[in-house]
Amino acid sequence: MRKIAAFFLMLPLSIHGQPPPSAKDILASVRMLESRQQIDLQGQLRENDIVVPFRLTQNGPLIRYSFTNPNEVLQLRLGEKSSRLDLVTGAGTEKFVASKLQQKIRDASLTYEDLAFKFLYWQNARVLGEENVRTRNCWKLQLRAPSRESQYSNLLLWIDKASGALMRMEGYDWNAQLAKRFEVVSAQKIDDRWFLKQMRVEELQPGTNKVQSRTYLEIKK
Repeated sequence: MRKIAAFFLMLPLSIHGQPPPSAKDILASVRMLESRQQIDLQGQLRENDIVVPFRLTQNGPLIRYSFTNPNEVLQLRLGEKSSRLDLVTGAGTEKFVASKLQQKIRDASLTYEDLAFKFLYWQNARVLGEENVRTRNCWKLQLRAPSRESQYSNLLLWIDKASGALMRMEGYDWNAQLAKRFEVVSAQKIDDRWFLKQMRVEELQPGTNKVQSRTYLEIKK
């Protein structure tokens, strides 16, 4: 979900004539983009007839997702070496229980782990090459999970070479089967900046590539 809007700042990841960046450098650029945003937007998760509204606010490296019915506020802090997802309560904040990270958010295809974006800090990463996604020239990266705490054994990322935007992500389970696919469908310009408008999240039946659920993450002006 790309810290939703943060993936759409314009920052070149390469300069013509120079060698391609390493996976480590690309991921560092993406993290840097995410930690510089100042935003306050409304959004929703939509799956079939079910719509789950939320509010997204960000002040630099601190991001909040606020849901209602029932009330739930999640706070994501982007650090230099890792990210931390907290549950905000009346008494303050408490670290989100690791055992619950793989739970779905309001029965949508997104999990709490997906919101935490810890994969941007995975050290085992490499550039596989270049591919186009929706006419955008992207670096294609492969990231391997550091432990079995993640629902994913490895991820494939497609990152726009010109903007640093995450255009597509594929997550593979521990049987090396494609389990989930994220893809940006459209973007929008708000106050002279580019933000995500719609992202499609598909949960696949392992071993068949058959889509068993599809959620749209949408940001409104």
